[in-house]
Amino acid sequence: MASKGLQDLKQQVEGAAQDAVTAAGAAVQQVVDQATDAGQKAMEQVVKSTQETVDKTANQASETFSGFGKKLGLLK
Repeated sequence: MASKGLQDLKQQVEGAAQDAVTAAGAAVQQVVDQATDAGQKAMEQVVKSTQETVDKTANQASETFSGFGKKLGLLK
């Protein structure tokens, strides 16, 4: 009878340990997912900012060359 009680206790402990491992794994996965999302959002912001800078620079260059063309009488 004591053997049956020990076997039940062993199974309960093993089940609790497996549940703890599963919960820890889920928590780690959630942290990884959040870090991945944050990294992706940061990269998207960098790309957006870079594209805006490129667009502004291209517009400024276009306006500058247009101004030179007008001053030189090449453009109206």
